[in-house]
Amino acid sequence: MTHGFGPVAPPDAQIRAAARQRQAQLTKPGGSLGRLEELGNWVAACQGVCPPKQFERARVVVFAGDHGVARHGVSAYPSAVTAQMVTNFLGGGAAVNALAAVAGATVRVADISVDADTDPQVSQHKVRRSSGAIDREDALSAEQVHAALAAGIAIADEEIDAGADLLIAGDMGIGNTTPATVLIATLTDTEPVAAIGRGTGIDDAGWVRKVAAIRDGMRRARPVVKDPVELLRVASGADFAAMAGFLAQAATRRTPVILDGVVVTAAALVAEDLAAGAGTWWLAGHLSTEPAHTLALKHLRIEPLIDLGMRLGEGSGALAALSLLRAAVAALADMSTFAEAGVSTADPENPEPATESSDAKPDLTK
Repeated sequence: MTHGFGPVAPPDAQIRAAARQRQAQLTKPGGSLGRLEELGNWVAACQGVCPPKQFERARVVVFAGDHGVARHGVSAYPSAVTAQMVTNFLGGGAAVNALAAVAGATVRVADISVDADTDPQVSQHKVRRSSGAIDREDALSAEQVHAALAAGIAIADEEIDAGADLLIAGDMGIGNTTPATVLIATLTDTEPVAAIGRGTGIDDAGWVRKVAAIRDGMRRARPVVKDPVELLRVASGADFAAMAGFLAQAATRRTPVILDGVVVTAAALVAEDLAAGAGTWWLAGHLSTEPAHTLALKHLRIEPLIDLGMRLGEGSGALAALSLLRAAVAALADMSTFAEAGVSTADPENPEPATESSDAKPDLTK
């Protein structure tokens, strides 16, 4: 079952080729801006225009939800923190708010399954209060998983219809690295101990409890690994299902996305199964310290833009990378060509020797 998604066509290959041609005409040695060049080409292909346009409405959506497994000692923080952080987001006091302001993005919060009543402005798509403890019960009912997928699709449509030209999915939910690791380890066929990190900073005893919970969650997930909707229902949570729907729909509507850390990327793995080819519309903002994140990015064949040792979530790593993506757009769109600037190109009779930076590079965005 694919919840209505079909295969997703990739960004425009002809425009990407035109962007590469333009890169060769700009006032710099070929390839000298490294990966920024391929990033700019990717944005142009996503937008279907060369040179690309700078992002005017970059939008972060933080998907908030609680998880029953958090009651069993897998996090250093109590579940009450999720609702408290939703209030903090709305008040502008969280890391995502500070980083979004610097990166030129705005923030929306969506309460999908917080185990508390939250502000009506963020709970219009709420599916339930907390998802089930996936080490011993299903996360969601059949009706709830479809409601959560529909919520994510609707949120993507709302943002794109309102003019969003770049989307970032963020997460907030105490205990959410446990279902994230269950999804990633199951889909990549990895042993639990090789995929489990410290999450919010758990001690050794907490880590042992988390290993057991993930092992038990994976045991329940394996029989449905080939059915993405059932996998979400059994072994994730309403927030994960909403993120998966959001990511798949953004790609379906040809809108680029910067992925954040392990939680969002776990949802992305399932979204790629929901809508084959969706991953061509995504970048990985950063590399989390969570081991499962490396596994997920390798599975998606996406190379992260930065590695700053971050593990917060909220969309923070993606926002830290957004400035790099803006720089890539600016370089491709705003630099002069050799002809425009009256700058001489390399002498065709004595071309520059090939160097690593001037050789043709593979596309590192996907």
